[in-house]
Amino acid sequence: MKIIHMISGGDIGGAKTHVLSLLDGLNKTENVHLICFFEGDFAREARRLGIPTTVLCDGSLFSVRRRILAMIRHDGYQLIHCHGARANLMGVLLRRRAGIPVISTLHSDYRLDYMGRPLAALTYGTINKLSLRRLDAWIGVSDGMSQLLISRGFDPQHIFTLYNGIDFSFRPEYPDRAEYLRTLGVTLEPDSVVFGIATRISPLKDMATLIRAFSRALQTYPHLRLVIAGDGPQEAEMRALAAKLCPPGTVVFAGWLKEINAFYHALDVNLLTSLSETFPYALTEGARMHCATISTDVGGIPYLIDDGVNGLLFSPRDADKLAQHICYFAAHPQARRQMGDALYEKARRMFSFDTMVHTQKKYYEIIIRRAARPPLLSDGAVISGAYGLGNGGDNAILEAIVAQLKNVDPDLPICALSRDPKHTRLGARVSSLHSFRILPLYFLLRRSEIFLSGGGTLLQDLTSSRSLWYYLLTIWLAHLAGCRVMLYGCGVGPIQKEANRRRTARVLDRCADVITVRDEYSADFLENLGVTVPRIHVTADPALLSKPLPPDAAQSYLLRCGVEDGRRYAMLALRQWPGAEIHLAAFASAAEYLYRDYGLIPLLYSMEQTQDMPILTAVAQKLHCPHLILQAGASGGEILALIHRMSIVISMRLHALVFASGQGVPLVGVVYDPKVSAFLDHLGQDLYLTLQETNAAALCDLIDAALAERRFEKENIRHLRRLAERNEDILRSLLEEDEIPDF
Repeated sequence: MKIIHMISGGDIGGAKTHVLSLLDGLNKTENVHLICFFEGDFAREARRLGIPTTVLCDGSLFSVRRRILAMIRHDGYQLIHCHGARANLMGVLLRRRAGIPVISTLHSDYRLDYMGRPLAALTYGTINKLSLRRLDAWIGVSDGMSQLLISRGFDPQHIFTLYNGIDFSFRPEYPDRAEYLRTLGVTLEPDSVVFGIATRISPLKDMATLIRAFSRALQTYPHLRLVIAGDGPQEAEMRALAAKLCPPGTVVFAGWLKEINAFYHALDVNLLTSLSETFPYALTEGARMHCATISTDVGGIPYLIDDGVNGLLFSPRDADKLAQHICYFAAHPQARRQMGDALYEKARRMFSFDTMVHTQKKYYEIIIRRAARPPLLSDGAVISGAYGLGNGGDNAILEAIVAQLKNVDPDLPICALSRDPKHTRLGARVSSLHSFRILPLYFLLRRSEIFLSGGGTLLQDLTSSRSLWYYLLTIWLAHLAGCRVMLYGCGVGPIQKEANRRRTARVLDRCADVITVRDEYSADFLENLGVTVPRIHVTADPALLSKPLPPDAAQSYLLRCGVEDGRRYAMLALRQWPGAEIHLAAFASAAEYLYRDYGLIPLLYSMEQTQDMPILTAVAQKLHCPHLILQAGASGGEILALIHRMSIVISMRLHALVFASGQGVPLVGVVYDPKVSAFLDHLGQDLYLTLQETNAAALCDLIDAALAERRFEKENIRHLRRLAERNEDILRSLLEEDEIPDF
């Protein structure tokens, strides 16, 4: 690949360190060229590393553009990669004339880049905001930055995340720790624990909170030492604050340090107190030295530090919590070592120099491939479902459908209809349109290739006829707009009103190309409706293919939920439903039974907060044993992490049962809707009772039977997943206009 990188140049800082290290890695295998708009240390360091570098600091904006265009055309560059406001502006000016994709890496929040400089914010800041909107793709240096871009309306499918990476093979000789610290002015005692921070001393870094917290910790642990490496506009103020609050010699200001690795090597605990960050090198550099770490939970930091697993996090400006964390590490040297080692292993695995370079090359390939995709009159997929309503099961369904669509065509534009488009964009990382914007939906469908009525029991009138009419309307609109229409791993029924039954059969026969359903009940229901034209395939719920969290992220999530290692839990996933309130005592008795006879702590789990919390709270009020009440996680991975820790799941909620079955966790169903029994029958599981039949004795009998069986056969689980994968096979055939296979 042939790539041009553009950056203003000048001093070397965090962002420019990232660019230099990235270019140094790319230069070994790819044809890269760096363009700077100023001569300075940055350009000189790039040349020293052997990176082809051109400085264009003479002439007007447009003469510089002409020179860059000549380079692009002469050497056949395939992509322009911008860093910073000046480069972004030039990228916009080049984009149309060059005919190649232009992307930008956002190393910081562009709205804060000129904080405290009103004139620069008004000029450079405004130009940068406008320029960024006109580029082809964006790279955030943390997932937090990528999420920020999505929240501000940037297209999620053109946003990528590339964390700052460092070289973990770097192993120089370090000076003696005590001797090195003495050169900084630190006086050690035999039991001293050294805390340190390396950053610019500015309001954004919130050094005042650190000093206040450290002064409180000193009251209990007077042997602590704090070393502040860096300078900045608040240095004098912070020196005065430290002198006021802390005993002499306990806080040392070391100034700006050229050799930072020796500094981190000398620390016991690395600190960061920033109010805002993307993904700071200060943490990965500390991780390389196995430093235990305490940091604010801002930006991309929680993606490196799993709270309580490989470090400790606190909210910005929370001096009390920071003081508690400082005291904890002061008192627990073994925890310092364990968390420091765990942080090193994660950082080495996920945020290494090699990982950064490899990931960047992969992104280039994707962006160049997408730019070469021929323009089509109809291109893209629209997904309709009960999304944006805060239901964890529906969120998991959407995630799974999006993943299967990307398996079929990784570059396919995807838009999901949602009652909360912003939330859906953030969660599923696809475009989103409000469900009830019918006219924009029609024009979107005119530009799209396929429409998926995706997952869940959408076609039913048990809750309301209006929702049934809406979903039938979207299917009819998609057909009218020329889309291929697929009902995707859905449940169907019950539909009680005869007029609704006739309308449903008519729309599906006229408009649907293929239907996949998640259970035999739905297939039989469609047959009884008289649906004969589209082919109907029994598959399984797409949510069965949800991806689990990585182990360290899962452990951190469980700790935040209050789920402790070494303790065993049982989940009760209940929902509000007519008649459910008369069974509160039965649910409470079952929970008490689980704790008393099996030693399982009841965990009352809300899959949808607005509907589920009232009944869960009512049950909790009747309990006299330890218990937890939790809201479903934001993703299928978080739900999986929690359910995997359960010894049994007792649920009215269908998707709690779906996830439990996929994890092989014993389950008991409480059937309030035919879809629940339909799924369990499809699973070959008979441990369920209807809501009307529910009583304490019956629930306890089913709990005994489920726990006696322990776990599902692995083959049953594999079979369910294979069925769910058939949705993707049928989708692929429909998109590629192949004959849909028989299963």
